[in-house]
Amino acid sequence: MADEEAMMEQWEAMAEEGEAEADGDDAAPAGGAGGSTRVLDQSEIDSLLGVAGVGDDDGEESGIQAILNSALVSYERLPMLEVVFDRLVRMMSTSLRNFTSDNVEVSLDNITSARFGDHMNSIPLPAMLSVFKAEEWDNYGLMTVDSALIYSIVDVLLGGRRGTAAMRIEGRPYTTIERNLVERMVHVVLADLSAAFDPLSPVTFRFDRLETNPRFATIARPANAVIVVTLRVDMEDRGGLIELLIPYATLEPVRELLLQMFMGEKFGRDSIWEGHLTAELWQTDISIDAVLDQVEMPLGEVLEWIEGSQLDLNCNPSSKVELRCGDVAMFKGRMGRRGGHIAVQVAEKIVREGES
Repeated sequence: MADEEAMMEQWEAMAEEGEAEADGDDAAPAGGAGGSTRVLDQSEIDSLLGVAGVGDDDGEESGIQAILNSALVSYERLPMLEVVFDRLVRMMSTSLRNFTSDNVEVSLDNITSARFGDHMNSIPLPAMLSVFKAEEWDNYGLMTVDSALIYSIVDVLLGGRRGTAAMRIEGRPYTTIERNLVERMVHVVLADLSAAFDPLSPVTFRFDRLETNPRFATIARPANAVIVVTLRVDMEDRGGLIELLIPYATLEPVRELLLQMFMGEKFGRDSIWEGHLTAELWQTDISIDAVLDQVEMPLGEVLEWIEGSQLDLNCNPSSKVELRCGDVAMFKGRMGRRGGHIAVQVAEKIVREGES
């Protein structure tokens, strides 16, 4: 009892001290009691919410904001896509040089994952958005050409002088000539994209339509995951960006192929080894057994066999003989004679289970 009374007195003393501190602190909220009550300042609130303060441009998210955005780029990595788009860059450099008759350099800026709605809201306008369809995969993709590249392509194809930046006229819609010229360039890029995927999985990317408003270029739900590939096209002192947007749903038919690791240009295949293995297989010797019939009988009868015992087979001279390789039945044929030797003429192939 004495210990309990001492503890109660200690609690009362602590409560009285806390009330005295609360009454003397002007920054404390009204009705607040207890020594642990403290008001957070603005920097601590910003840190808790993950909101960057003035002058904080470190680009890192923290607090509740980091928790909310943690699922934005948490999609699986597809290693083979990097090889596909590296191949696309090399092919586009040649194709666009032939298309523009100018010195064109194409470079791969980055490959990122994002949500479809967030990416569409971040597209700088004006721009041209080309919707294309992957025929074999039965889904769509999106190609965005920014305004700088649009005016550069128009200037180059219509004979603009070198050494001068392309003239940009803002505040008006794109003309029919500009749309047709950009559409021709899109056809060139889509043909190269189809060729870049050919070693992995043959696919045809077909141009569907050209839009200038992102609302009319919706090919997926806003929350769907997409791959965004940024390509930079430089033509001496002019150029711009091309962004390829491919939803993960579009790549689903070849997802297993895109997940594999590789070495070399052949996408994981070694044609020399394949040719050597094929040649060796064709030269391999195998033994073929001609089986007239099979008879099952008790082991006791077999042990009673003596010299001169006869085994009756359920076949006649016209019955078909089964040709086997090991335990696998392969063909059926008719037994005969050829050049003084007993021979078997193949009459039909035995279809095993699982074969069509």
